[in-house]
Amino acid sequence: MKNSIRLLGAMSLLLFAGCSAWPRVTHPPQLHNPFPQLERVAVLPFFNQSSSPNLDGLQVAEAYQTELQKVRGFQVMPVTVVDQYLRDHQVPIDETTDFQQLARDLGVDVLVVGSVTSFDPYPPPRIGLAVDWYAANPGFHPIPAGYGLPWGTAEEEFVPDALVWEAEFQLAKQQLKTQTPDPTSVQPAGSLQFPPPGQPADWPDPQGFVPPEPLVDRPPFRAHRGPLMEMVRQYDAADTETLGKLQVYHSWQEEVRPGGWKGHLQRSDDFIRFCCHLHLSELLAARGGVDRSTLALRVPGGR
Repeated sequence: MKNSIRLLGAMSLLLFAGCSAWPRVTHPPQLHNPFPQLERVAVLPFFNQSSSPNLDGLQVAEAYQTELQKVRGFQVMPVTVVDQYLRDHQVPIDETTDFQQLARDLGVDVLVVGSVTSFDPYPPPRIGLAVDWYAANPGFHPIPAGYGLPWGTAEEEFVPDALVWEAEFQLAKQQLKTQTPDPTSVQPAGSLQFPPPGQPADWPDPQGFVPPEPLVDRPPFRAHRGPLMEMVRQYDAADTETLGKLQVYHSWQEEVRPGGWKGHLQRSDDFIRFCCHLHLSELLAARGGVDRSTLALRVPGGR
């Protein structure tokens, strides 16, 4: 049964890999919160870093909040409440803001800080989203893409190639940090010395993707001031993969507005909400947040 659950979860992940060789999933994969310590969430109004001055960052944050509320295991503070708190307490939001402290002030476990990096509402629309999650507890350290997936098991082969690449890329990025020269430690000319062979003490281990066994005693506190998770994505309706995901996403919705899936390309609010859903789904799916789902499968082309 456990292997079946993992297999179904892996099949759900294939939706986001854009693999047309598999039967098409017509029931949405059931996302869940894979981090019990991050239950209460607040979303800040998104920053507008695009060239579209009329984009409403509050509207984008509300779309993200709406999709986040659908995920089992999260309690989301309304964006309007967060926005009013910022106004009442005159909290400046800029590069100097301590987002971890703000999360504690709001009484949540994690604060979502997002930016719209690019936006074009005219068909085919496109939007760039950069989202960081900050934990209120500075003792929580970054959760990399690939954490919690079934590495080292028979189900590993079902992990989509896109997630494998992202996990390996992030691991290599952290490993290379240990090999980057320190510009503050300059050796005099003619005295270049190389360290002895061996593995650095802070070398990231691939086994870090697998949750460790419980510790008898609590680990020592080491503060981390950066984001817990971060992801940057660009969604362009001119891209066939994005269009394919939009069609599948539309098939899950109850039809209440005209135009079918193509209507999402004409209405900015619908397209933004779809992209927020996609961004959130990719973020959680890459970290084991896909649950067992009752799947209705349809073979492409009616086969």
